[in-house]
Amino acid sequence: MSVTIKVRPNGPLLIEGSISLVDHEGNAFPLNPDKPNVALCRCGQSARKPFCDGAHNRCGFQSVELAPKPEA
Repeated sequence: MSVTIKVRPNGPLLIEGSISLVDHEGNAFPLNPDKPNVALCRCGQSARKPFCDGAHNRCGFQSVELAPKPEA
């Protein structure tokens, strides 16, 4: 199964697919196997880092990255 990471406008990184998430020491973050997606914080304000808790809505985080258009 492949993994897709979506950059949400003004929001988190949404990871779709089966992953493991580890800290810099190699310790795994617990993930709910019943949830198909994981949202990771980009704004830095989440109380549940590295996971998104919706803080981007309260802090005014703005960031809309777009992938480059393919050349014709």
